[in-house]
Order: sequence, then C-alpha cells, then structure tokens
Amino acid sequence: MGLSSSLNAGVAGLAVNATRLATISDNIANSETFGYKRAKSEFTSLVIGENAGTYTAGGVRAATFKDVAAQGALLPTTNPTDIAVAGRGLLPVTNGAGLTALAGDRPFLLTATGSFSPDENGFLRTLSGLYLLGWPAAPDGTIAIPGRDSAAGLEPVNVTRNQFASAPTTKITLGVNLPASETQAGAAGTPFEAPTEYFDNLGRTQTLRMVFTPQVPATGASNTWTVEVFDGAGDPLTPVATFDVEFDDTAATGGSVLTVTPGAGAAWDAATGLVSINVASGPIDLDIGQPGAGGPLTQLAASFSPVNVARNGAPIGSLRTVEINERGILEAIYDNGFRRPIYQIPVADVPNPNGLTALDNQTYGVSQQSGSFFLWDAGTGPVGETIGFALMESTTDIAEELTDLIETQRAYSSNATIIRTVDEMLQETTNLKR
Repeated sequence: MGLSSSLNAGVAGLAVNATRLATISDNIANSETFGYKRAKSEFTSLVIGENAGTYTAGGVRAATFKDVAAQGALLPTTNPTDIAVAGRGLLPVTNGAGLTALAGDRPFLLTATGSFSPDENGFLRTLSGLYLLGWPAAPDGTIAIPGRDSAAGLEPVNVTRNQFASAPTTKITLGVNLPASETQAGAAGTPFEAPTEYFDNLGRTQTLRMVFTPQVPATGASNTWTVEVFDGAGDPLTPVATFDVEFDDTAATGGSVLTVTPGAGAAWDAATGLVSINVASGPIDLDIGQPGAGGPLTQLAASFSPVNVARNGAPIGSLRTVEINERGILEAIYDNGFRRPIYQIPVADVPNPNGLTALDNQTYGVSQQSGSFFLWDAGTGPVGETIGFALMESTTDIAEELTDLIETQRAYSSNATIIRTVDEMLQETTNLKR
C-alpha cells in the first residue's frame, strides 16, 4: 500500500499543480481586463489513515475560486457612463435576453465595472452585450423602490426615453423694492410694472405682468400696495390674482412685509411667505417673504427696483449627456442646463462574494454559496459609492503571478520525480521474481 499510495499522491500532486497553473494562466491573460477578479487555488491534504509502523499517503486536492471581494484600482476615463463601484458591492446587469424577457424571467447578473454607452435603441450596454439595470424615475424625479431583495423592479436603462425635457415654473421670488414715498399722502399714486418670464408645462416661455399700485391716503402713510398679476398666456386684460400687501414701518423691521390681504385668485401663507396663484399652465407660488423677514419684497426709501426677480424651471431642452453620481442617481443633462434624475442604479451585495458563480464577461451569478443578494443605495450600508468616468482595473498582480508560476513549475517537477521514483522501485520489486 505504501508504494501505490505514494504513486497516487504524486499523480494527485500533478493534477492540483496543473489546476493551479490554469488559474495562474487565466490571471496573467486577464491582467488588462477591466473588472477581472483574480482566480485562486487552495490545496487541502487528504488523510486515508495511519497504523502503527505504517503510513498511507492520502494525497492532495485543489479548490479554486474567484476573489470577488478583492478591489481593483480605479482608472479615470473620459466616458461619463464608465461606471465602477468604489468598495464592496457589484452593479446589476443583464444580457441581451433580458431586454425582451419579463421582469421575473430576466437574467440577473452582477459585475464590478462596465464601460456603458447607448446602443441603437438607447439602452446602456457594454461591447460584450451587458445591459445596465436600474430603478426608473417618475417624471417629477422621484424614484419608487419596489423591493431590495428582488430584481423585479429593475429594468434596462434607456436614455432616449428622456430625449427632451422641460420643467414648469412653480416658484417666483419677487426681489422687488417699492418706494415708500409713493404710499404717503399727496403722492401721485402711479402704478409700477414688473414683467417676469416663466416656463409653462410645455416648456414655452410665458410672461407674468405684475402691477404694483400704491394706496395713497388722505393723511399720513398707508404703507400698502395692491398687486395685480396678469398672465400673458391667458387674458392679458384680466388679472389672474390680486392681493394687498401692507409693510411694517417700525424701527426693528421697517420695510418688511407686515401682512397680506388676498383678493380674487390669491392665497397667502404667512408661515412660508408665499402667495399662491394659478396661471394658465398651473399653480405658481410668489415668494414675497415672511412678516418681518426683510424681503425679498420690501418697501424702502429708494426707487422702484425689480432687480432680484428669480424663478425656477427650465425651457424645453435636448439631451446632451447622462452622468451618475456617488449615490447611484443617473441624471440626464440637457442643453438648457436642466438636470433630471432618470434612474437609480443600486449596488448589490451578498454575504459571501467569493461564493458567487463566475460567468463570462466578468459577470457573476448568485448561488447557494454566496447567499441571497440585497440592493443598497450606493454609498450606504456596507457598499461603496458608484463612480462615473472610471473603470476598475484587474486585480491580477503580475509579479505575484510570475512568482507563483515558478513555484508551481517546481512543485509539478517534484511530483513528477515522485512518480518516476515509485516506478523505479516497483521495477525493482518486479525484478525480485527473476
């Protein structure tokens, strides 16, 4: 049994070192492959049994795995949709079959990095045919997350669905000074106008004409103005809203809004300082300031100055590019400067990353050994941030692999020597019969 077990051990040694050589060869071949995770071989001994005065060689066996948990260096690029995870976690992707499959039947794959670009239909894909998955955003930019332990809510990212975009104006800040002298007895009572542009719900530019008329008392000062708002998108001669604004004239808060008396088409919220009106395309809030806040609408001893009127929203714009931030939010950027979230790309994590099943194109599948996946927001919990303009380099260390290659060659030769030696000893045993 001693010689035969020695022969078996030598053969096992050849086999495991051949396996180790295969992993080294794969690592060196993929040393420049983005997202490649180094393969490793670990040897474990086998023990058949021991008796007094005898020993039986059990041999050795090899276990191989991908070191998915290892992190490669991030290489800066010029493509905004080159994406990598800086830390633990993997990006969710699917293959070509996933474009037409139902959500529950779509192949769910994971990868550490990817150089994505729009295909002919606007889907973000790599040259190897991997499609990025994400949670879609609603038109208002909010993102509903149906579940984090399932891929059912994920869909292939398509950027051409957001080719054009606009944002209607919902708030106008009235940074206007009204001359205090105009509300004193004997003033002319001349109204002042401040035309202000806004964007409707189709991205068109419209104009609000705001008329400020001072209330002139017989004696003293009223400190009160009547504001009429005319919408150029509707009847230009009929105001859509009217309200009176009385200003404070005390030493502490003089010039600030004191109170507002809303008229037709207007509603006042003193807590926020907003006057709500409705124009042809929908509601708009006019920010005049909270009582005593000192603006933005003021009445001071200065000339009429509508110099700080501002609004939100954006006109119609064409898609220029898309970018991902560190939280996994993929934003569409338009030529009018408007930015809108269109998808959220989660980062998947499993209890045992090295237990994932290695597949083609630097992808991995969830297995019983890896445990179930969970979809995190990038940069939260245990997972890293998503980085655009970057790709993860291979985790192969060429110097280490060449060292392992020399050691493997020596070990293989040594095991071959064992086999030759056993063969010679068996030959000697055979010669005893002669």
